[in-house]
Amino acid sequence: MFRLGLTGGIGSGKSTVSAFLAQAGAGVVDADVISRQLTASGGGAVASIQLAFGHDFIGADNGLDRNKMRQLVFADLKARERLEAIIHPLVHQEAQRQAAHLRESGQVCAVFDIPLLVESSYWRSHLDKILVIDCTPETQIQRVTQRNQLPGSAIQKMIQAQAHRDVRLKAADLVICNVGLTLDQLAQQVRAIQPDCGL
Repeated sequence: MFRLGLTGGIGSGKSTVSAFLAQAGAGVVDADVISRQLTASGGGAVASIQLAFGHDFIGADNGLDRNKMRQLVFADLKARERLEAIIHPLVHQEAQRQAAHLRESGQVCAVFDIPLLVESSYWRSHLDKILVIDCTPETQIQRVTQRNQLPGSAIQKMIQAQAHRDVRLKAADLVICNVGLTLDQLAQQVRAIQPDCGL
C-alpha cells in the first residue's frame, strides 16, 4: 500500500485536496479527526489532559475545552509541548491502526492528512512521499477569516505556531500551489499528480 503524507498550513486547502484524493479512491487517515475524537467526551486523552492541566481545561461536556487550551498553548510553548506529549502518541497509534485496516481491506493508497507532519520527527520514515499544499500567508489569513470569523491577529499566531512555509516546501516530494485557483482548477492539479500518489 502506497503511503502518502499530506500537509499544509492552516487555510491552505489541504482538507479539500484530501477529499479529492478520497474521491479518486484513496483511503484517508485524518490526524485532526483522530485528535478531536481523543479529546472529546470519553476520548482516550481526556483523563491525561485533566491530570496534566487541571479540571479547568475540561468543558461541561467532559471533553477538552478547546478554546481555553488554544489560548494557553499559543501563549506557553511548554504547555503546548506537554499537550502534544499526551496526544501525539495516541494519534500515531490510532493512525497506524486505521492504516492496517486499509491495507487489510486491499486499499492501494492511504493518505495521511497530518497538519503537523513536518514538525514531527515520527512521520517521514513511515511515508513513501509527502504532498504539500502551499499558499501565501496572505491567502491563509483571508481564507481562515472567511471560514472561522477569527481576527487576523489570532490567525497570525496559528500560522506562526506551524512550520514555516519554506520548511514545508523543503520536505515536499510533491507540491500544489493553491493560490488563485478555482475548485475545478485545484481538482485538475490533484488529478495531474494522482499517478505520483499511487492512484
